[in-house]
Amino acid sequence: MSRKILVVDDSAFMRAILKNILVDAGYEVIGEAGDGQDAIEKYKELKPELVTMDVTMPNINGIEAARSIIDYDKDANIIICTAMGQDWMIMEAYNMGIKDFLIKPFKRAEVIEKVARIFQ
Repeated sequence: MSRKILVVDDSAFMRAILKNILVDAGYEVIGEAGDGQDAIEKYKELKPELVTMDVTMPNINGIEAARSIIDYDKDANIIICTAMGQDWMIMEAYNMGIKDFLIKPFKRAEVIEKVARIFQ
């Protein structure tokens, strides 16, 4: 049984890169979202086992979307995806229950290792 993942990023290009890495590693990407509001709705609808969440997005940013998802499901597995230099966001995310983070641009081995660690 493959693990089900929701990929959230406002950039279709970044979603495609992450989706390709995950699918090549044997995971199932069951949905994609381009902003925080869509991410919250898709989480409730699709019930993924893991969410990769971009930080900087329109409407609702990734930190607020993650907070809403964790409020809805305290056991949610969320990995924050961020650019370099956003350390304060990473600390805020950890404090509210984020499981891990990935730095853009993505490194294939790092993505696979961090996702696998959450599913252990």
